[in-house]
Amino acid sequence: MPSSGFRLFGFPVHIRPGFLVLMALIVFINGAAFGGWLAVFLALFTLLHELGHAFAARATGARAEIALDFLYGYAAFEPTRPLRRWERAGISFAGPAVQVSVSVAVLLALGVNPLVVDQVADASFAAQALWWAGPVIGMFNLIPVLPLDGGNIARVGLEYVTGRAADLMLAISIGLTTAAAVWLVVDPERRAWLVVVAFPLIAQLQLFFARRDPSDGAVALQAAEDHAWRTGEATSFKRGMRPSPWFEASVLVAHGRADDGRRRLLDAFADGSPARWARPSAAPLATMESLLALLGEPLPHGNPMLELETAGALAALADYPRSAAYAAACFQRRPSGSMALIVARAAAALGDRTTTIGWLRAAHSREGLHAGWERWPEFAAYRDDPEFAQLGAST
Repeated sequence: MPSSGFRLFGFPVHIRPGFLVLMALIVFINGAAFGGWLAVFLALFTLLHELGHAFAARATGARAEIALDFLYGYAAFEPTRPLRRWERAGISFAGPAVQVSVSVAVLLALGVNPLVVDQVADASFAAQALWWAGPVIGMFNLIPVLPLDGGNIARVGLEYVTGRAADLMLAISIGLTTAAAVWLVVDPERRAWLVVVAFPLIAQLQLFFARRDPSDGAVALQAAEDHAWRTGEATSFKRGMRPSPWFEASVLVAHGRADDGRRRLLDAFADGSPARWARPSAAPLATMESLLALLGEPLPHGNPMLELETAGALAALADYPRSAAYAAACFQRRPSGSMALIVARAAAALGDRTTTIGWLRAAHSREGLHAGWERWPEFAAYRDDPEFAQLGAST
């Protein structure tokens, strides 16, 4: 879905259409006099809130970007190294902290004490809207239930105590939110507040059923792998799951055991059994580059999934000649459409049309072309090529 975007303090900011719809609904429901101010301050403080997260993430070396969407905003960040628990908690706390502190300062400057309800009630529509959009929503976000910031902070604390906190924090969140919903239902005077509880409860139930769906085991494993790379801690793996050899090697290297990390990867390459781990899709490219360098030359062969990740990482690092050579050698040993597609990607980046089309045909004849291949930037020059378009149409 299209969205407008700009950069603020170096952060990409994306405004989704749903966010504009939300602002319009707020004005429509609350009237122009109060709703207009409320929409303005909600937009402003949602952005300030996410900037708090983004600046905190940047302080750890992570790259961050912001998106504003219907009913929520979020700051996505990509760590360049494993984050400590206190850093993750700090990133979660920074958003509501900025939101509350800035709004309280503005209210006090206007002569309104945000802790005195009578002063707020007697204040202008602008001050009342500021009170709701700033300190009220900011403090609400610190309630210790998922998916609120307070829930993420509490989960970090549970990890410190128990080592594994994802399921426990989700269960606590559902219990607390359900209790709040029941309390509001039995009290007629407070039923209007049910809408405030409904949204986090719906999100919690979605998380619950996603984690409990046995057909979604691959998704849960991938989520645990991604979490390990973002946090530096393998705390989200369920029984029977394990981190990828790439992550295990990175932990060994981070503890000064580079030789052990290299041996871990070489042992994994030598293991020809089906992989029981997920792709290191959240691994920083700099980390993957250092791990590939650790392997030395020539790069090892063996485990199909490790071969595929190695060839793909070389392409992502724009080391196209090595990616093409390695992927082609892997294809000769064990033909696969996935590996042929990586050779085509590298050849496209190197401007070799004949080789690109040939390997695309090989990929198509083996397994069909994977979803998303047409969006790879290396194929940009081929968008209008009739043979390229024909391959895409026949997938």
